[in-house]
Amino acid sequence: MASRFAGPRRVRQGVTPLVILFFVALAGAAPVGSSALAQSLEQQIDSALKPAPQPDQQPVTRGIGVTRGLSDTKSDDEQRFIDRLRSRAIAVEPTQPGAAEDRHKIAEIIMGKPQIDLEIYFDYDSAVVGPKALPALVALGNVLSKPDYRSTVFFINGFTDARGGADYNLRLSQRRAEAVRRVLIEQFGLPSDTLISTGFGKELLKFPEQPFADQNRRVQIVNTEQKASAGR
Repeated sequence: MASRFAGPRRVRQGVTPLVILFFVALAGAAPVGSSALAQSLEQQIDSALKPAPQPDQQPVTRGIGVTRGLSDTKSDDEQRFIDRLRSRAIAVEPTQPGAAEDRHKIAEIIMGKPQIDLEIYFDYDSAVVGPKALPALVALGNVLSKPDYRSTVFFINGFTDARGGADYNLRLSQRRAEAVRRVLIEQFGLPSDTLISTGFGKELLKFPEQPFADQNRRVQIVNTEQKASAGR
């Protein structure tokens, strides 16, 4: 599988030099088995993030007038909210005013949206993208680079396990989400205004019955099904 990586770039916080070397290696030929696994992962990601076909919806009528359906109103509200997030550094920083309300709104929006939890796992107490995360990141970058997703806005949500304090975990998960976003922008050339990073800390554990499980330390990718508006 050919990577979109064009050559070494300046190492940024959250991406180890070893990861950069692996990106270089992936630009060359890969063993047949590795290529098949990579293609399979890309297919899984693509399938999970692809919007479901929408049935034709008839407008809601009232008397002889025609009003827009509730789904249209909800979509407009989501678009305005997403555009607002895109206008302020494309991140929901835990220290920003209204951050808790924004996280709550994002949690509502992503319910029922195409999404996938990838094995972009981090070591305990770390926001560094390491070799273990690389296959998923390469597959994700290749999928989001497809024309089908051009200008589509995605949430990149970071999560921790239940260890540690709530405030610390929020900041840590934010750094993890931003580390993934940075790789997608710098190594795959994805538009920065289509990737919104948000840290949820330990607010939404994947396995609440196993609060300390490694799988809780993850990054979730969500297709908002909204397009980036021009001239935001």
